[in-house]
Amino acid sequence: MSGPNDPNLSRRGLLGLGAAAAAAPLLTSASSPAQGAPVPRGLFSLGVASGDPLPDGFVLWTRLAPEPLAPDGAAGMPPHSVPVQWQVATDPSFRSVARRGTTVATPQWNHSVHVDVQGLQPGREYWYRFRAAGQISTVGRAVTAPAVGAAVGALSFAFASCQNYPEGYFTAFGDIALQDLDLIVHLGDYIYEGAGASAIGRSHLPTHEVFSLADYRIRHTQYRTDPDLQLAHAHAPWIAILDDHEVENDWAGDISQPDNEPDQDPVVFRQRRAAAYQAYWENMPMRRASRPSGPEMRLFRSFTYGDLLHLDVLDTRRYRDDQILGCAEPCDARWDPNRQMLGEQQEAWLLDSLGRSQARWNVLGNQVYMSDSDHTAGPGESYSTDTWANYAGARQRLFAGLRDREVDNFVVITGDAHRSVAGDLLADFRDDASAVVGAEFLGTSISSGGNGSDQDALGKVWLDENPYMKFHNKQRGYQVCRLDHRELVTEYRVIDQVTRPGGTVTTRAKAYVEAGRPGVAQIES
Repeated sequence: MSGPNDPNLSRRGLLGLGAAAAAAPLLTSASSPAQGAPVPRGLFSLGVASGDPLPDGFVLWTRLAPEPLAPDGAAGMPPHSVPVQWQVATDPSFRSVARRGTTVATPQWNHSVHVDVQGLQPGREYWYRFRAAGQISTVGRAVTAPAVGAAVGALSFAFASCQNYPEGYFTAFGDIALQDLDLIVHLGDYIYEGAGASAIGRSHLPTHEVFSLADYRIRHTQYRTDPDLQLAHAHAPWIAILDDHEVENDWAGDISQPDNEPDQDPVVFRQRRAAAYQAYWENMPMRRASRPSGPEMRLFRSFTYGDLLHLDVLDTRRYRDDQILGCAEPCDARWDPNRQMLGEQQEAWLLDSLGRSQARWNVLGNQVYMSDSDHTAGPGESYSTDTWANYAGARQRLFAGLRDREVDNFVVITGDAHRSVAGDLLADFRDDASAVVGAEFLGTSISSGGNGSDQDALGKVWLDENPYMKFHNKQRGYQVCRLDHRELVTEYRVIDQVTRPGGTVTTRAKAYVEAGRPGVAQIES
């Protein structure tokens, strides 16, 4: 599906297109704010983004922030609404404008803009920009999904997760903006909620752990000022889901992380989650259907790319039961068939979505790794308490549902673990000879964990103790999936260092899945 994409528009030129586009037919003059103080300069300091692509359109995003890191979280905006114009064109110079309109950025939603653009042609590139108070944004590129059921020969998407600002530069996002992509999938940990100084000069703001809406707004804004992240957002539409650190580490449902006494009360934690959800939505290119209502937010949703790709993205935080802690292996409790990872509603939605899919590939965007991963060398076993291994009974229900609905070419893409693994998903991980139901591609972090290494002790244990794992690496980076009707190839792109800017990104390995044959068929490394 990938259309023509001049790489100069990806990095050297894309953020500079605002000036070039300004010489083309301009947006009409923006009306003045209805009331209140004048709007300052520098409104578009956080860049632009698109997301949630459909065959006839996508969501456009920006946020007005002339003083991004103002301590009140308002980013220097006056407390009144501001009209914002938008344009979508078929060319980066805006000589052929396909859609235009005006929306309002309100202080209630931190002067964020979410425009649900409709009426576009399926399966093609577009360019977009904004104007407010006489100021014009940079230019972004977006791509609509192909028409439902349309024949699609090939497409490419990147997936990434886990960008910890104090631990490293987001150089990998700059490399994403050099790739020919139809889509970028972000699998969570877009921000980190904790306190902490930085040895590389990228300390968190505010300096304490974030709890309030103002705190979360400032933290998101700090991340949004990163130039490489802005490049990736402007390069292609994003489909984003959050994991734990957008709220708090290892939270589950209404249950706070055990080590934070001030918000053990579920009522207090729901207030914190409401603040975190609101700041997340304010900063992501998501539809109004995902806009939170207090501590609730609809994150799981589905996308189809013609006859080639069906993509479901999950919420593995809000509806899960609490983690089982201190359960020695063999831990029968984790195999309890009544335990929930997705919740009854989301699980039923997912199986129905997969059961109705007519696409060649069925891909699941998932926050925490799905396979069992024994952490203990030699005799004995141990597993993470935060991943699907702790909810093995729920995983068995999911796999049984896949079998009953005859879902094939099943692939899971996963984040969270700050390491890369390509491996098979077994129908029953208690039996290494169990049938393979699909492949899982665990992707490393953008910066979390520092520079990393090609291997570490845990990686060696994983490869030795878990025969369904075929590849492991612990460097930073991201992944690109290139798929056609014959195969799906995942490229593991790694960066040599993130503690200084300007790291070098290379392809460490390629993992292949063949259509009609579940699991990983081949690794090139």
